[in-house]
Amino acid sequence: MRRLVYGLERDSILAIEMIMVGVIGASKADSTLCAVAEEVGEELASQGAAIVCGGLSGVMEAVCKGARKNDGITIGIIPSDRREDANPYVQIPIVTGIGMARNAIITRTADVVIAIGGQFGTLSEMGYALNMGKNVIALNSWRLEKASDRPIPNLIHVEGAREAVDAALNAIEAKE
Repeated sequence: MRRLVYGLERDSILAIEMIMVGVIGASKADSTLCAVAEEVGEELASQGAAIVCGGLSGVMEAVCKGARKNDGITIGIIPSDRREDANPYVQIPIVTGIGMARNAIITRTADVVIAIGGQFGTLSEMGYALNMGKNVIALNSWRLEKASDRPIPNLIHVEGAREAVDAALNAIEAKE
């Protein structure tokens, strides 16, 4: 269930296994959604998962803040070409200079995606992830349906932060 991540430890390369969970949501989110995102970040970090997100404000900042409370790893895929645009809780800012096109990088990098609230950028990320066959855990987020009124495969709606994290981790485990 885990992915290899490489780091340096006293002149040697240390390989550890790491789950990458994408957390997506609006950069302008209310305090309720931010509190939920922070809780998701705390819980993901306590389970050993790294956060990959858009690296800006709102939901992205809140999830990174929560993850850092539990010494989690936070990666921000920044739309601009300025590292300084990353929120203060992003440890690894990856500047792209490609604007919203970075949404595809976030979803491609993640093993699973948790959508918290969100606007049209979040909707595009959900679409990318679903099109890639990845699970999307929707927490107070978009309700989608196919034109045929059949359920959308890999889209799971949940009610709370803990349920979102459990669903995400279970989805990764089920795919292995």
